[in-house]
Amino acid sequence: MGVIQVDGLAKSYGDVRAVDGLSFGVERGEVYGFLGPNGAGKTTTIRVLTGQIRPDSGTVRVLGTDPIADPLETRRRVGILPEQGSPPSFLTPREYLEFVGSVRNLEPDTVAERTDRWATRLGFERKLDTLHTDLSRGQQQKVMLTQAFLHEPDVVVIDEPLANLDPLVQEQVKQFLVSYAAGDNAVFVSTHNIDVAEEICTRVGIVANGDLVTERSLESQTVPRSANSQASATGADDDEPLLEVFLEHVNETDVRDAPSLEQLGSEQ
Repeated sequence: MGVIQVDGLAKSYGDVRAVDGLSFGVERGEVYGFLGPNGAGKTTTIRVLTGQIRPDSGTVRVLGTDPIADPLETRRRVGILPEQGSPPSFLTPREYLEFVGSVRNLEPDTVAERTDRWATRLGFERKLDTLHTDLSRGQQQKVMLTQAFLHEPDVVVIDEPLANLDPLVQEQVKQFLVSYAAGDNAVFVSTHNIDVAEEICTRVGIVANGDLVTERSLESQTVPRSANSQASATGADDDEPLLEVFLEHVNETDVRDAPSLEQLGSEQ
C-alpha cells in the first residue's frame, strides 16, 4: 500500500456529486499532481485526506492511518497547505510557527532553527516579527509553506503551492518540492496549473466530474515514478504534451458548480 491510498471515494453536497468513486495511490518518492478544472472535486478530496470532512463512502489511508477515524494523528504526521490559507492575523510569523511547533511536539530550539532556515530560504526573515495583518499575500503564503514542512513530515498535501508567490520564489519552491519527494517522502499537489504539474510532478492524475479520468507518468522528472501506477499499466506515459492529454479528457461540461462555503462549513 502506498503512503496515500484512496479507494472508491464518494462525497456529495446536496445534489452536487463532488467526488464520485475516486481511486488512486501515491508512493514514496513521488510528486503526485492532482490536476483538474475548478469544481472537479480536488478540494473535497483534500479535505477528506486531511480528516476535515467525512466521505459518503469509500476508504482513505494516509501513512496507514484512517484520517476520518483519527484526524489528529493524520494531521500530526502530514504537512498540510490549504488553498489560500493564511496565518492568524494577530500573530507574527515567528509566534505562529512557535505555536505550530508546540502543537507538533517539536523542541523550541528545533523550531527556531527551522524557522530561521525557511525564512532565509523564502526571503521573509525581515518579517518574522511583523503582524500578519501587515504582510502581503505572498509573504503569508511563505509562512504557510513553512508551517507545512516545519515538522519534516513523510507526506505533504498541498493545494496550489505557488499561489501569490513571485517568479523567483516559485522556482525555489518547485525545486524544493522535487528534492523533498526524492528524500523518500511524498508530495501530493492539487492544482489546475498544467505547466506547474508538468514541470514538477512524477505522475499526474486528471480528475473531472469527481473521478479520475486518466493518469499519466512523467518520466522526464528527476524522481522515479511508482512501479504500480495506473499510468504504467495503461501505457499513458508517451510524449504527448500534458495539455493535450488534459483537453482530451476534460471539457466545459466537466466543470460543475463547486459546493458553497456554507456547505463545506457544515461538514466540519
